[in-house]
Formats: sequence, structure tokens, C-alpha cells
Amino acid sequence: MPRPKLEKHSENKWFILALLAMAQFMVVLDVTVVNVALPSMARELHFAPNNLQWVITAYTLTFGGFLLLGGRAADLFGRRKIFIWAVSAFSLMSLMTGLAQSDTWVIIARALQGLAAAIMSPAALSIVISEFKEGKERNAALGVWAAVAAGGSAVGVLLGGVLTQYLSWRWNFFINVPVGILVVSFAMFMLPKHIGEEKKKMKLDLFGAVTATAGLMSLVYGLSNAPNDGWASPSVLSFIGAGLLLLVIFVVNESRVRQPLMTLGIFRIRNVAGGNLTFLAIACTLFAMFFFLTLYVQTVLGYGPAKSGLAFLPATFVIAITSAAVSRLVGKIGYKPFMVAGPIVLSLGLFIMAHTMKVGGNYWHNVFPGLAIVSFGMGLSFISGTLAATSGIPKHFSGLASGVLNTSQQVGGSIGLAILSAVYASTFKNYVKSGHAMAISQIHGYQTGIHVGVGLALGAAVIAFLVIRNKKVNMSEITPQAA
Repeated sequence: MPRPKLEKHSENKWFILALLAMAQFMVVLDVTVVNVALPSMARELHFAPNNLQWVITAYTLTFGGFLLLGGRAADLFGRRKIFIWAVSAFSLMSLMTGLAQSDTWVIIARALQGLAAAIMSPAALSIVISEFKEGKERNAALGVWAAVAAGGSAVGVLLGGVLTQYLSWRWNFFINVPVGILVVSFAMFMLPKHIGEEKKKMKLDLFGAVTATAGLMSLVYGLSNAPNDGWASPSVLSFIGAGLLLLVIFVVNESRVRQPLMTLGIFRIRNVAGGNLTFLAIACTLFAMFFFLTLYVQTVLGYGPAKSGLAFLPATFVIAITSAAVSRLVGKIGYKPFMVAGPIVLSLGLFIMAHTMKVGGNYWHNVFPGLAIVSFGMGLSFISGTLAATSGIPKHFSGLASGVLNTSQQVGGSIGLAILSAVYASTFKNYVKSGHAMAISQIHGYQTGIHVGVGLALGAAVIAFLVIRNKKVNMSEITPQAA
């Protein structure tokens, strides 16, 4: 049987890597760049308080919900073709978001942008893996890929602030358009035609992707409407019930379909299940924390968007330094100690953050201490959690394990943001009704939401302690993630 053409490697592979990294940079950037723009978007488009979270949630839910489907689509329909179409769609939806004239317009465009990102990101990574030979060459390429992901997060908070303050929040999305056009133009000439289908008899589990994403959206929508309609209202209970039912249907479908989107058997591996549950709980906390902190520094402390971006920048460096130290130590003492310690440190940072928030505060006393400790906890958790969730599994499950981990993070963040935002909104309304000033009511809302996050972080530590089995592991065992 002849060897598949996909195994050929291009002579200009490093240029291809640069091109693909540029596309991945857009995906990562759009997760973080929007945070500091939220208050400006809320003012201009008159967002209701409980709807603002959907600017983030709409993107992360479709991104997480369709990520596994995106990887399969690339294998089935051709990686080059899918990549070019996905980048085009991502750029178009970025343009539509920037042109938005209402909150509903933004939310729909962001959801479609997340869907495009879910298809683009795994397609790009699969091209990288196919173009670089296994060993040092591929490791170097994946090192560049990981650096782009970290760099996108760091640049995102700063760039988002600068664009919002000196141009408009809309430029956080307009900037993707020329970059996307550039990527598509070069991709059509640079990506070899042999990057095509794997010629496998494979079917897309579209029903699984739709039921999972629709179920999560219904659940999150119900939770986000609870502060307005009441937790016991028929509409809230209907959406939450429908969401849970769709998720049950998804699980049943995955257990019966011949080629499932997510092979449930992977969760029989103890560390895979424990690692994903731990990350799910951590993500529930972190997405909401950054959301609250962004609103606090801009609406209470009065920071401009650019200054807000600078305020978050130290977090990136703390995470990077801590992660580098953990990567050297896991080979000596294993990853479980860091997985348990990380969420505990994270919960301590959240507790300090909640209790130092006040009206008329300043960065070094009321923001930085809690943010620095939270970032330290994140650094302890990320590498160790990735190792736990992806190492020690059969090779044919490695790609699935990475995709599931990414999905856990995005889905956990979306659900956590919905729950903690609902807690914030309910508390805020109660304090306003009691005659407290708006700023004071906001502070109490943030504090109550973050206190729930403290509980979730401690829950993650308990899961890691009870479920994870320790293992000393070399960093080369980390499975590259799709996003």
C-alpha cells in the first residue's frame, strides 16, 4: 500500500510555521483582548449587567463546544482547505463584531467567531505536526507554538487596553481583518497541496457537537437570567432543565455512536478524569475573577483601558516564571503536589483579592497582592494539570486528551462565569435596594462572587488530592494542546 502523501514535508516548513503561528496568535488574542474593552462596550451598546458576560461566554462556549469537531473536520475534509476557510470566517466574524450596533449583534458575532476558531486552531496544529518530523524538529516547532499561546495572552491584555483607549473597542476586532487577509493570502500559496485528507472512513459527530454546545448555552443562559427573573421562575428552570437534558442526550449519544466526538472511555483513566475535573473547577473560578477584576479597576478605581491592560501584565510574568520552575521540578517530585498546592494558593489569592477591594483603593494595595498570589497558583496548576490529564495514556488517545482538556477549560470558564456573575448580580441588586451607593454595591457583588470562586478553587484541590495519582514525569511527555 503506498504511503499517504500527507507524510511529505515541505522545504519552507519554518515559513509555514510562522504563518500558522500568526493564525493561532489571533485565536489566543481574542480570548484575552476583549476583557479590558468590556466597560467601553457596555457603555456604548447599553449592555444589561447580566448580558455583558456573554461577550466572553458566547466565544468560549462555541470554541470549547466545537473544538473536537474542528479537529475531525480537518482530517476529513482536508487540513489546508479547512484552515483557509476557517481563517476567512474568523476574520469576517471579527469584522462583524467590530461593526456591531447592539449587544445582541455582538453576542451572535462572537459566537460565530468562536466556532471559526474551534475549526481553525486544531487544523493549524495538525498541519504543524504533519509538516515537522517527530523528534527534535517537531519539539522545536511545538515550543514555538506554546510560546505564541503564552505571548498572545500577554499581548492581549495590553493591546486591548491601548486600542480601546486610543482608538475604540471596535479595533480589538478590526485588527484581525488585515491579519486574516494576510494569512489567507500566504496560505493559498505556501501551504502544500499534499496537506489534505487522511483518507480515513470517518464521520463527523455533528449531532454530538450541537447537543453539547446547545445544552451548555441553554444552561448558561438560564443561570445568567436568574438574577433578573428569579431562581425559581419558570423560564430560568426551563432553560436550565433543557440544558441538562441536552447534555444527558450528548452523553448517551457519545456512548452509542460508532465514531463519537468524545470517547467516554478515556475518563476511565484516573488521572485524565481527575485532571479534567480539576481544570474545570479552576477555570470556573479564573474566568469570573478576571471579569470582575476588569470591571473593578475600570468602573470603581477609574482606570483607563490602557492602564487596565498594564495592571494585568504582571500576572503573565508570574505565571511564566512559576510554570518554568514547576516544569523542572515535576521530574523530581511528580505533578500531584503542585496540582494540590496550586488551587490552594489560588484560593488564598482570591480571598485576599476579595477582602482588599474597596472604593478609592489603589493598585499596589488593593489589586496587585491578590493578583500576584492568584497568578502564582495558576503557574503551579497549569503545567502539572496538563501533565496529569494528558500523560500516561495510549498514543492513539493523545490528541483526544488534549482536545478534551481544552474543552474542559473553555466550558468550565463559561459555566463558572455564568454562576459567579449571577451571584454578583443578585448581591448587587440587593445592596442597591437597601440604599447603598452603586460603587459600594458593586464591591459587595464582586466580593460575594469571588468568595464562591474560593470554594471552587478549594474543591479543585480536594479533587486533585483524592483522584490524582502522582507520577514523576519528563516534560517531553506533555501532549501539545490545540489552543
